[in-house]
Amino acid sequence: MAKSRKVIITCAVTGSIHTPSMSPHLPVTPQEIADAAIGAAEAGASVVHLHARNPQDGRPDQSPEAFAPFLKVIKQRSNVVVNITTGGAPTMTAEERVRPAATFKPEVASLNMGTMNFGLYPMIPRYKGKFKYDWEEPYLEKSRAGMFKNTFADIEYILATCAENGTRFEVECYDVGHLYTLRHFLDRGLIKPPIFVQGVFGILGGIGTHPEDVMMMKRTADRLLGDNYEWSALGAGASQMRIAAQVLAMGGNVRVGMEDSLWVGSGQLAESNAQQVTKVRKIVEGLGLEVASPDEAREILALKGGDKVNF
Repeated sequence: MAKSRKVIITCAVTGSIHTPSMSPHLPVTPQEIADAAIGAAEAGASVVHLHARNPQDGRPDQSPEAFAPFLKVIKQRSNVVVNITTGGAPTMTAEERVRPAATFKPEVASLNMGTMNFGLYPMIPRYKGKFKYDWEEPYLEKSRAGMFKNTFADIEYILATCAENGTRFEVECYDVGHLYTLRHFLDRGLIKPPIFVQGVFGILGGIGTHPEDVMMMKRTADRLLGDNYEWSALGAGASQMRIAAQVLAMGGNVRVGMEDSLWVGSGQLAESNAQQVTKVRKIVEGLGLEVASPDEAREILALKGGDKVNF
């Protein structure tokens, strides 16, 4: 009997896209972020993708001091693979965004493959007049005329800063051109296989969520990267579970979490990240697949091991 394929479930527990007024369940404080990560791991996530927030008002905070409290708790209470963002928020410089990964030397760090329009402003009408904090609406509105900046020089800087840490990257690709940029850095030897590619579908400014979009990204990645990568993907907002089901059927891994969607069903806010992990795990197992443990994920992704991190 053939062995069942092991699927890596990543959970991005808070992110920097959504603001606190959008859901009372969005993790904000260090304790909430730690509990969300541990709960996701207990539900079946083998990797947790982490951002930090100001505990008073929930705004994105990329200082190492903001990450330290919850990283220590997660390390003490779970064997889960920790992935620290270098994406931070569109309002931050590359130098600000890389500091936590440079400081804590995680097994995995995220790395966006390009500068892009990153439209968050369409969310404003739904919450107009309901924002609790004065930073929220201007932060979303700024994305109308702003962008997420990650130039070739920025990518080189992040790679060079983390080069001696043993950190591998969750390479986030929001469009086909990002796959070509990834191939460029692979050819230069600055990114080394196996590569953990995270396709991101449904962010305004990036590729859409049509099934053909997913198939085109996968075909392009296969052509450019061959056998040198592990594929995962996420769908933003309402497309989360539909994209997950398609990607799983196509042989990939999946990412869920409140960074990507606040919902667990039509009109139903997710009460926890673990709730989304549980739902996608049912899809995984319904397809006759198995969920990878953290140590199995480490083997698949050729990680250095959680005992070697700096927190």
